Amino acid sequence: MRVYLPCTLPALARVVAAGELGPAPLTGYAVTPALVEWYVSGDTEELEYVALTEAARASLRMLAADRADGVEVAPRRVVVAAEIPDSAVNMGTDLEERARVRLLKSVPMAELASIHVDDVSAGADVEAAISALSAADRGDDDAQFLVDGAEDHELMWYATQEIPDLLS
Repeated sequence: MRVYLPCTLPALARVVAAGELGPAPLTGYAVTPALVEWYVSGDTEELEYVALTEAARASLRMLAADRADGVEVAPRRVVVAAEIPDSAVNMGTDLEERARVRLLKSVPMAELASIHVDDVSAGADVEAAISALSAADRGDDDAQFLVDGAEDHELMWYATQEIPDLLS
């Protein structure tokens, strides 16, 4: 099963150093039965895009948490796509998070399929979204508009062999 895992550039560097993404359990996003039922008209590609978008939103939250902890992190959302055996994926029944899954094991580098990252040009919009996230969570429509603005940027696709270039 293809699972999309939210990440950041510093976290990706830690994945490379450790040789795996972990420890388990990990939250990811995938094409689940609940997502298929909710998004009836979507084909597999559209459903995977929904899961990728959910992971990108979670990456934005990780960036905000890093900033709150005083960690310097570039304003670029990162999503790691991995091929995970179905037996290692637990699908919940949360209707609000139809694509959310829990991984029951760490993800070795060999299971990574690709990396998806904001282009540097998205930085200003991602920065604005990070700053507005708390207000958006409290229901501020203007702040939500800024958070949604980050999603106007498509994540760029990178092969796993390109990770060193991404991190340099």
